[in-house]
Amino acid sequence: MSETLLLDSKAIHLLLHRLANQLLEHHLDFSTTVLIGLQPRGVFFANRLCQLLRDEYQVKNLSLGVLDITFFRDDFRRSQQPLKANQTKIDFLVENKRVVFIDDVLFTGRSIQSALSAIQSFGRPQAVELMVLIDRRFSRHLPIQPTYRGRQVDAINNERVKVCWKENEGEDAVYIVNSES
Repeated sequence: MSETLLLDSKAIHLLLHRLANQLLEHHLDFSTTVLIGLQPRGVFFANRLCQLLRDEYQVKNLSLGVLDITFFRDDFRRSQQPLKANQTKIDFLVENKRVVFIDDVLFTGRSIQSALSAIQSFGRPQAVELMVLIDRRFSRHLPIQPTYRGRQVDAINNERVKVCWKENEGEDAVYIVNSES
């Protein structure tokens, strides 16, 4: 198995700032917008983005939630292993709000489909947008595209994208992992 560095910590830092600015451009004061990090991997990205918006861009009116999609997945009954659910924490209404889902990698689109089903339990959003750090554009099973993307990647065959966050893996980096090598 071989790993190729796609993004180092400096590149991730720049992408986070660019994505934060795009959100500011489209949502201004965030009074009608909520951010939802998708469990498990999108939560690190969402937390980092919110911290950046609050600390460096002085956004005061920011609502951040965490959504677990485990039991909304179309494949959750197919696994031989029992599934382990993560925490959902949404302590605000999404009714008539602009919801921005935040995830690390957009692959087949099935996780986003699950998130769209899961969010309905918390109300009916006015609109839903998607922000991803990495968009694997040739891997889609569903017609789902990100509104905001950090980087587009053409990972094929046995390649996968591995996103590392300092808070979890001890480094900020994105790798392409080839399992055949």
